[in-house]
Amino acid sequence: MQSLIEMLNDVAAVTVTPFDAGGAVDLGANAGLVRRLVGAGVKVITPNGNTGEFYALTPDERRRVLESTAAAAGDGAIVLAGVGLDAFSAAEAARHARDHGARAVMVHQPVHPYVAAEGWVDYHRQIAEAVPELGVVPYVRSPRITGEDVARLGEACPNVVGVKYAVPDPVRFASVARDAGLERFAWLCGLAEPYTPAYWAVGARGFTSGLVTAAPELTLRMRDALRAGDFAAAMRVWELIRRFEELRGADSSADNVAVVKEALAQLGLCLRDVRPPSRALPAAVREEVAAILATWQEGAA
Repeated sequence: MQSLIEMLNDVAAVTVTPFDAGGAVDLGANAGLVRRLVGAGVKVITPNGNTGEFYALTPDERRRVLESTAAAAGDGAIVLAGVGLDAFSAAEAARHARDHGARAVMVHQPVHPYVAAEGWVDYHRQIAEAVPELGVVPYVRSPRITGEDVARLGEACPNVVGVKYAVPDPVRFASVARDAGLERFAWLCGLAEPYTPAYWAVGARGFTSGLVTAAPELTLRMRDALRAGDFAAAMRVWELIRRFEELRGADSSADNVAVVKEALAQLGLCLRDVRPPSRALPAAVREEVAAILATWQEGAA
């Protein structure tokens, strides 16, 4: 598990789920996107994350996306599969991911309206104990989850190897990580590139990204700059991706997935279609995405 912790201290690419013209999952396009990421040097791939429209997919679709992703990644990257919903379904999905080559699972934040801290620990323990061979990474979006809660889970389940932390508060993150054990877990900034430099400064050594699917060279440039301690270089990347991420985060992240898919569509990599409750982008936003892509291409020239 220690080697897995080290591998997770990296960029975790949260892939989109492409759809074909008839609205079905396009597994061929999915495989192409995964191979592109692996070829660019991405070492951790997360299918069935929020950017993958986890909650808009059927259980069978999620299984097929996982299988397609694992086959396309091969030995070039580890698969950190998204699982969630009730603990029984999450455990079943984790076992399926294990059987198809995943090395770890990322457990979506429980969506039950009533979550106690003790219940949060028990929920993740039930999933982790179902797949002791896999690494388990809880996705924390609630400030109510403390470092002590994470530490208790880690004590009960040695295969809980990381935390995807997505509370937009670097100071709180610094406290939670140290109360839980800064070296015990791989700490991933779960808020993508806009928050990554700040979270890196206080202890995160990995981060999740949806943007990387469209522009892997930019995301990896930020990672490499941070690893080198060159915050000025990391912030130059931050400036390049700032507006793209602002579009994704607008209106409580209503267009989070649609903006990434629009970029991919303009690059000819998949269709722009999303499922409700996401929406197709207005023409003005599509034009702005095109302008951003042109800026990135100019910067790479």
